[in-house]
Amino acid sequence: MAYAIFKTGGRQYRVSVGEKLDVEKLELNEGDSVTFDTVLAAGEGQGLKVGAPFVSGANVVATVLKQFKAPKVIAFKFKRRKGYHRKKGHRQNLTKLEITAINA
Repeated sequence: MAYAIFKTGGRQYRVSVGEKLDVEKLELNEGDSVTFDTVLAAGEGQGLKVGAPFVSGANVVATVLKQFKAPKVIAFKFKRRKGYHRKKGHRQNLTKLEITAINA
């Protein structure tokens, strides 16, 4: 099955058609389509195209399924015997995508 490696939000993702994945928040509405042009590699087997740094003419098309927040992550700092402790929580905004097409 053909796959592609593309970049968004400072991360790289290896995807195939039909996969669902969570990426950093994209300013889009549910049901919108998004095209990623920063494709690092696309294809399969002997037909794999590797870019330097990107494959020209290749793109990955995805549909936005939902916007949501990740589970809370707690950052807890302390220094023993000093009475110092800090607790801070964070929830990252994410976008769930479904890959609809890979054009190499």
